[in-house]
Amino acid sequence: MKHNHVKSFRFARLIGALLIASSTNVVAETPQEMNSWTLHHQWDKLNNVNYTLARSPLAPRGLYDRLRMDIVCKENKLQFVLAANSLLASKDHAFKFEYQIDKRTAVTMTMRGTSDRRHGYTDENADKIALDMLTGQSVFIRANTMIRTALVSLISLEGAEQPIQQVLLDCGVTLPEKDAE
Repeated sequence: MKHNHVKSFRFARLIGALLIASSTNVVAETPQEMNSWTLHHQWDKLNNVNYTLARSPLAPRGLYDRLRMDIVCKENKLQFVLAANSLLASKDHAFKFEYQIDKRTAVTMTMRGTSDRRHGYTDENADKIALDMLTGQSVFIRANTMIRTALVSLISLEGAEQPIQQVLLDCGVTLPEKDAE
């Protein structure tokens, strides 16, 4: 009798672990996705729509904060998204974001927090941000968080052209023509 109780307990633990594992949404990233710009075609199950996004690599570990940028085209609307490992802002609360392409003048804007507090977004000037990124070698970014600290990162723009251009085309943004040489 005691032996059956132990088996039942182990079986219940196993079933519980399987249920927890199957309900967890784990996104494993490859080294390529961590270290280079990538293009993603994804499906929003909640809203039943396809969308595309260009995702930046992460900055080298230890030198900068773990920030990542996405240029997203969803339902023909362009959005700029910032993701962090730290808290940015509460849902719908504003925070200051700044980006600087190469050594040009920095651009400051306001972004809004999402429900998970580690993501921020803006719909305003997303096309300008994306087009600016197509003209540089690197982008320095700074986000002022809800706890009044600044998160900073330097992200290479090498390999960003194709993913960003594809997202812009998907959203119907006209790309500037390259100068004839």
